[in-house]
Amino acid sequence: MQFKLFVLFFLIGVFFPLAGVFAKGGFYDFKVKDIKGNEVSLSKYKGKVVMVVNVASKCGYTYQYANLEKVYKKYKDQGFVILGFPANNFGSQEPGNDQEIETFCRIQKGASFDMMSKISVKGTDQHPLYSFLIQNSPHPGEVKWNFEKILISKNGIIEARYLSAVEPDSAEVTGKIESLLK
Repeated sequence: MQFKLFVLFFLIGVFFPLAGVFAKGGFYDFKVKDIKGNEVSLSKYKGKVVMVVNVASKCGYTYQYANLEKVYKKYKDQGFVILGFPANNFGSQEPGNDQEIETFCRIQKGASFDMMSKISVKGTDQHPLYSFLIQNSPHPGEVKWNFEKILISKNGIIEARYLSAVEPDSAEVTGKIESLLK
């Protein structure tokens, strides 16, 4: 009997602490690096509507930087933020390092929204945040291309996911942003 209790407590002691390693509680539990290499807790965005976008500088959808900026400026004072995550997963369309990417998106594209460090959004090296986002999306499944957009509510709930071809300033997207800001 004592041996069984020992085994039980041993297993609880080993596996219970590991539960936090494998299970994230939600969007706000993640930490990422910004484009300058500083660690950012996503809890910083509690109470805001967040759009997460995987971006690339050499993609046919790169023109969407302007549309993203337009939407950001329209809603930022109401509690809306955009987090751009550069990724090189599709056709090697984001080959630069963080400094080159920042120069491109800030100077050439005029993006003032938050840019994060380059990550992988699919494959064996997929960033844990993106694993969480796509598994908990209303439309689960692998990221298909650059400039997919994921909307997260003020409470950290993943509310919508839009494919690359859906413009960030479309009525579909802005209508959802406005409903989440209420």
